[in-house]
Amino acid sequence: MAVSETNGQEGTAAQEPAGGEWLIYRGTGERHEGIHTLPKPPPWRDFDGQPLVAPGPDTDSASARRLGAFRHLAEMHRPSAEELEIINAALYLRRPLLVTGSPGTGKSTLAHSVAFELGLGRVLHWPIVSRSRLEDGLYHYDAIARLQDTQIAASGRAAGGAAPVVPGGIGSYLRLGPLGTALLPTAKPRVLLIDELDKSDIDLPNDLLNVLEEGEFTIPELQRIAEREPEVEVLTDDGTRVTVRDGRIRCHSFPFVVLTSNGERDFPAPLLRRCIPLELGRPDHERLATVVRAHLGDELTRVGEDLISRFLERSRTEQLATDQLLNAIYLTHHAELPTRDRLADMLIQRLDQPR
Repeated sequence: MAVSETNGQEGTAAQEPAGGEWLIYRGTGERHEGIHTLPKPPPWRDFDGQPLVAPGPDTDSASARRLGAFRHLAEMHRPSAEELEIINAALYLRRPLLVTGSPGTGKSTLAHSVAFELGLGRVLHWPIVSRSRLEDGLYHYDAIARLQDTQIAASGRAAGGAAPVVPGGIGSYLRLGPLGTALLPTAKPRVLLIDELDKSDIDLPNDLLNVLEEGEFTIPELQRIAEREPEVEVLTDDGTRVTVRDGRIRCHSFPFVVLTSNGERDFPAPLLRRCIPLELGRPDHERLATVVRAHLGDELTRVGEDLISRFLERSRTEQLATDQLLNAIYLTHHAELPTRDRLADMLIQRLDQPR
């Protein structure tokens, strides 16, 4: 059973965090220990993977880039009350969060914000392309490299020379993907970003269903040798090694999974019912200024105030991305009028018009 780490005792479904505040993720941009007050999951989302493995590495440079070098000056997201409730619903219910919105609205950054604030370590990132398969997210087995090493070793022995050193057993050729690593049994949930799911082929959303529902998967290559080799060390997406037993991986704390979509396609109903939906609208002036402040600081936010207003006005009728605004403010503060305006127009071009 999943155990609340507050006092080393199991929580209850009705239990609330200290102070009567039920929100675990608060969107403040400041780290806290709220994850330890998360109650145990509902019975149908309670997983029992054992033994627990070490937590993943701490937040890496990818999160620093996403959240901004000046994040201490600003709350990166300033989520609305409704957004906070939906994000926390996904945490409480151990359900994936399906985040939909136009490019540049902060869908991917949300995963990094949750990981940073709750101290959940490095975000596991699985960027989806049209060729992505479920196996890409779970694990990769390099059978060709293993065969080549075996042949080289055999050739060395046949030639009577010293045989080359083979780098170990099957585990040396197997690496867990982002999804596979997220499902390792850890005391605290990992954060997994499955980015731009709508770019996948038609099968991947359906292929994800069972893994997201059951919180486990098997590695057939390891199951076949389980009787003679029940424990195999494999590499994780973090670059560390863990022991897989009997070829099966089952989570203990279901990961906080963020599925992002640009709204370019519809997903099957079975996937939708397993997810908590969140739609991010276009940011207002306050949120845009907050994003700029987090990345560029107070001074450039003041200098770029006119560009923020122009960007917001154009975004009412044009599809624009927030990173275009960041690029424009960063570059144009080095330039003078009229070059500044020309550079800004060059960098902030509408994305919904073919060129």
